[in-house]
Amino acid sequence: MNARQIQFKQRESQIFAAAEQLLLEYGENSMTLDVLAQRLEVAKGTLYKHFQSKDELFIQLLIRREQALLDIVLTDGMDYPTRMAVYMLDHLHETGRSVLLYHLEERLSAEARHLNHLFSQLYKIRKQRLRRIIALTADYLTAQNSGMTVRDFLAAAWAVSHGAACLLHSSFYQRYLGTRDTLKIALIDQILALPAQHPRTAGDAPMLKLRTQPDAWPKPVDVT
Repeated sequence: MNARQIQFKQRESQIFAAAEQLLLEYGENSMTLDVLAQRLEVAKGTLYKHFQSKDELFIQLLIRREQALLDIVLTDGMDYPTRMAVYMLDHLHETGRSVLLYHLEERLSAEARHLNHLFSQLYKIRKQRLRRIIALTADYLTAQNSGMTVRDFLAAAWAVSHGAACLLHSSFYQRYLGTRDTLKIALIDQILALPAQHPRTAGDAPMLKLRTQPDAWPKPVDVT
């Protein structure tokens, strides 16, 4: 990249960082582009060089977040328990961000149909992350001689991470939680202890396919 392109990317990173901080401070509805421009001390027109609407800005934040999670998965020199701990702490240290971006994605996926091309980009990164973490998890469960499927283990990790983020972010429950760091450690230990609680038996052989092939995972039952 030339100097001008580098400057553009640096400005873009500053914009996204400020936008995320304002989202946490003001919430989705009150974080306007006018407020963002004021925080950055730039003309509002400068923002439109990087995105065309507030919804597009939000999806770009989701994409950057997904890329950060992918980077955790792709980091070399990290054993599986450490990788899982880093992933969970990424959610549990920044609970406001985790909860906000989750609800933001749910709303935009239902309402922002005109931005499907950006969702395609988001999902492409997410699929890349999932393919890698599925392979790593399958190897880990096999090494632990566990009868758990990849689906069950990763679903448990996601449920605990997201549920704990909501709990830690709750203004009501915060007064009862005590030391937050010890709770985070306990939750990570709980997830990492799951494989040993489900040792593999002879009857687990038919489940090997489910560990490594997400297309073979059971489909939801249509109850309509």
